[in-house]
Amino acid sequence: MVGNFDYLRAQCLAEALEFLDEERENCRVLAGGTDLLVLIRRSIESPAHLLDIKALPEARRFEYTRGAGLLIGAAVTVNQIAQLPVARKKYPALADAAGVLGTHQVRNRATLAGNICNASPGADLAPPLLVFEAWVQVKSLTGSREIPIDEFFAGVKKTVLRPDELVTGVYLPDPGDGDRSVYMKQGRVKGHDLAVAGVAVRLTESKKLCIAVSALAPAPLRLRQLEERLNVVGINPATAEQAAQEVEQYIRPISDVRASAEYRKHLAAVLLKRAIRQCEGGGKNV
Repeated sequence: MVGNFDYLRAQCLAEALEFLDEERENCRVLAGGTDLLVLIRRSIESPAHLLDIKALPEARRFEYTRGAGLLIGAAVTVNQIAQLPVARKKYPALADAAGVLGTHQVRNRATLAGNICNASPGADLAPPLLVFEAWVQVKSLTGSREIPIDEFFAGVKKTVLRPDELVTGVYLPDPGDGDRSVYMKQGRVKGHDLAVAGVAVRLTESKKLCIAVSALAPAPLRLRQLEERLNVVGINPATAEQAAQEVEQYIRPISDVRASAEYRKHLAAVLLKRAIRQCEGGGKNV
């Protein structure tokens, strides 16, 4: 590996926060490392300090409490999420997204916290977190805060985290019974390609639609205005078609090496229509 940096494998949260506070100017946090280590190897990133949080007890918490929700620590791997029965039952869109992120080997290392902190516009796990209205748990020496996931992203590769703050976990409220959801994505090739477009749809027990997308704007995005238009009239046989016809008004796709903006608009409509119809028909958790 190319790179010359100080490395600390923190054994407790206090040690991690003190190190991060002292070295905040040029310190990167290592959880899974599937993005960071590649960037270091390519000399795109050159941190002076590397803080490994995989041994922190708080970062390894992974528990569901009925009526409260699911807590996913910052060091929990994507494969752990994909394979958790309660995730497949209660949060199927999240399990869907976890199951299609990278290869099996990558999912054994990658973490949910790393996926959102990387803040890629195409982050697979972000749309499910958005429709489930997750909270990001953050700590520093000066205190702690919980950030709603739809306030966490600040742009391409940017979040609202301060340099001295550490994500310890992500919390998803309990959706209750009768909740349906799905995540669908399209890449350039079948398998572990990055998303050209990703769509998460949730149909709550009260029959309200929640919609979020990735790779269709500068950051993962909850389409609240579109939701409001659809939910005003309620779910009916024409809802999926209406959503597909209107979705391009609420997204800002770009043209790049993976796809044109026009193709991404087309995919957004196709995936959204399919996802809504699947939720209407029973979803993955029925």
